[in-house]
Amino acid sequence: MKKQKDRFWYHRAYMNPIAMARARGPAQNSGPTIQDYLNRPRPTWEEVKEQLEKKKKGSRALAEFEEKMNENWRKELEKHREKLLSGNESSSKKKEKKKKEKKKSNRVSKIFSLLCLFALGLFVVVI
Repeated sequence: MKKQKDRFWYHRAYMNPIAMARARGPAQNSGPTIQDYLNRPRPTWEEVKEQLEKKKKGSRALAEFEEKMNENWRKELEKHREKLLSGNESSSKKKEKKKKEKKKSNRVSKIFSLLCLFALGLFVVVI
C-alpha cells in the first residue's frame, strides 16, 4: 500500500505556468514606461551651460580650500621639524615628566586597590 503523500501527488494535475500567465492577462505597470522617459522635460543647451559654470565655480572654491589646508599643514610640519631639530634638550624634561606621571599613577592605583578591598570587606582597619 502506498503512502498518503504519494497518492496525493499522483492525483494532482499539472499546471502549465506559461498558460496560467497568459490566462491572467498582461502584467500591471509598476512604474514609468519607456515613453514616459522619452517624453520627460529636458534642460535647454543654455541651462546646461549655466549648470556647468556653477559646477566649475564650486570646484574652484574647493581647490582654494584645499590649498589653504595644505599651507596650514606645511606650517605645522615646519614647526614639528624645528622641535625635532632642537630636540635633545627637551627630551630629558619629557623623561622627567613621564617618571612623575608613573609615580602618580602608581600611587593612585594603590589607593584605588585599597578602597576596593575595603569596599569588599577584605581589608580591615585595626585601631
